[in-house]
Amino acid sequence: MTLRIAEIFGPTIQGEGALIGEPTVFIRAGGCDYRCSWCDSLHAVESRYRHTWAPLSDVEIWDEVLRLSNGQPLTVSISGGNPAIQDFAPVIARGRAAGYRFACETQGSLARDWFAELDTLVLSPKPPSSGETVDWDAFDGCVSAGKPARQSVMKIVVFDETDYQWAKAAHARHPDLPLYLQPGNAEVDPDTPVDLRALAARLEWLTDSAMADGWFAPRILPQLHVLIWGNKRGV
Repeated sequence: MTLRIAEIFGPTIQGEGALIGEPTVFIRAGGCDYRCSWCDSLHAVESRYRHTWAPLSDVEIWDEVLRLSNGQPLTVSISGGNPAIQDFAPVIARGRAAGYRFACETQGSLARDWFAELDTLVLSPKPPSSGETVDWDAFDGCVSAGKPARQSVMKIVVFDETDYQWAKAAHARHPDLPLYLQPGNAEVDPDTPVDLRALAARLEWLTDSAMADGWFAPRILPQLHVLIWGNKRGV
């Protein structure tokens, strides 16, 4: 069996969410069932890039992770695209045997048995600004599949007031999931500099909105990788 892999890179730091700042090697899967309007990793999403995705076995994938990490156990983050489209159980089994930790980020549209083997399952439902509509029954299935994981969290990107109110409603559906909010980066072209002033203003607005509402459930974080590397290095 082979997996479609858009890229494997690192070690670098995780740029967002529950594991922000943690040294990580990233396995980015090719293919996605969503087409978010502000997606910053289209090279791992759209079929026009399929010729760039490498068909790799679990052994080949793991050999590359070992090479990049110099055999020193750290966190391996499986992202995409939507990695839940594919079966990463063999990769996780190899890594766990070697003492590595595993995280996976997915929008919550497809539940997989291998979610149970993760250290961190990041469920990132997409708000209205994405142009997608969340299937909450499917999302609930992902929550159930991830219950045996060491931790499951919800992460939501917020661009505007509509997204903010939507995030509140999403949290109300799953109040037991630790919630992470981050301001969205509107500029996704890797050749275009990030407007850091606009991003900082959106972070300030998001923080002020939550504090004014007395909504203290979420942790509100920046996209650290955007602040450091701009659009050159997405995670």
